[in-house]
Amino acid sequence: AAMEAVVLSGLALALALPSAALENGLARTPPMGWMSWERFRCNVDCQADPHNCISEQLFFEMADRLAEDGWRELGYEYINIDDCWSAKQRDAAGQLVPDPKRFPSGIKALADYVHARGLKLGIYGDLGIFTCGGYPGTTLENVKQDAQTFAAWGVDMLKLDGCYSSAEEQAKGYPEMARALNATGRPIVYSCSWPAYQGGLPPKVNYTILAEICNLWRNYDDIQDSWESVLSIVDWFFTNQDVLQPAAGPGHWNDPDMLIIGNFGLSFEQSRSQMALWTVMAAPLLMSTDLRTISPSAKEILQNRLMIQINQDPLGIQGRRIVKEKSQIEVFLRPLSQAASALVFFSRRTDMPFHYSTSLAKLHFPEDAVYEVQDVYVGKIVGTLRTADNFSVVINPSGVVMWYLRPMALPLQPWHIARQQAPGEGFHPALL
Repeated sequence: AAMEAVVLSGLALALALPSAALENGLARTPPMGWMSWERFRCNVDCQADPHNCISEQLFFEMADRLAEDGWRELGYEYINIDDCWSAKQRDAAGQLVPDPKRFPSGIKALADYVHARGLKLGIYGDLGIFTCGGYPGTTLENVKQDAQTFAAWGVDMLKLDGCYSSAEEQAKGYPEMARALNATGRPIVYSCSWPAYQGGLPPKVNYTILAEICNLWRNYDDIQDSWESVLSIVDWFFTNQDVLQPAAGPGHWNDPDMLIIGNFGLSFEQSRSQMALWTVMAAPLLMSTDLRTISPSAKEILQNRLMIQINQDPLGIQGRRIVKEKSQIEVFLRPLSQAASALVFFSRRTDMPFHYSTSLAKLHFPEDAVYEVQDVYVGKIVGTLRTADNFSVVINPSGVVMWYLRPMALPLQPWHIARQQAPGEGFHPALL
């Protein structure tokens, strides 16, 4: 009866706030795909650089790569256009139109091309006078019209940025766009940049409201092509994990920004670290790299099946940092369905491979449990481990060791069940 009362009070709340609920049934696991921004930015000089400018050609070619190079089958399904796709002015009817030179076929034709390959198309807008790149924005009076335009074109995802808008306009416009997208009748995943423009933290950011209106949201700075940038994002997200971690779940995700694996700024070890840490964060996996020329080693990291399975775990619980050692080793844990777990051992050291010793007991796993341990990057089963067993891992500088732990024998206390009921409080014994 208590459970029923909770459901009813939740229902009453939903009925009292019909304007807020997004529940569009989308993004039940973190979205995966490709996005133009980090790698190709606002390069619109198609005369000097036809191969890399923001044009329909770039998106046709990336769609081909996703469809033909094994990405689509692994779940990488979104091809997302970012800023600088539109003409500099709206048309006579006040509609957004693509740049006629760079997108001569139009967005509808691009969406059809993408859909024909079993993929989905994402597009970019900005809740302000201009987009960040200086193209026409979506002011409050344009919200409904632009939502209808995107739906008519066959768009499957919208990233709505926040340049050139005030806090008041954002507070009004972001929920309004959620309603407008729902009203089109077309399923469109909604990515909000709202929290990133309000500092990402309460009291300015209300994550309860965000989860009701957006499928994913950018909380923090844009990623750049450097390890320093990746670390600054990791630091911010895990320093603030008490606020951020409970906000994520099926249909509503924190978005630490794009994967830059395959570009220029990360070493092999750092690339592995970004992939593992984004997976533990239950982050969207939106690659921003040139899939036409990607190296085999970068491709192997991004196409790791077990990694993707962990990222896409149906429970959708975001992981946490559970240990921070003086030796500059950090341990992250993400609980998964069927009482499994993902562990990431991460080294911030810059000297040499480090031997880190611990036990599952020290990481507060339940007593008397036995796990089969699989190394996510090596792919092999490492062996079985009892909670009390001591073990060592060797972690390379700025690298990770990532484990997938499957329970073979669990103690009587159903540890995960107790935890799932209240992921907000006592989410994991390891945090006590």
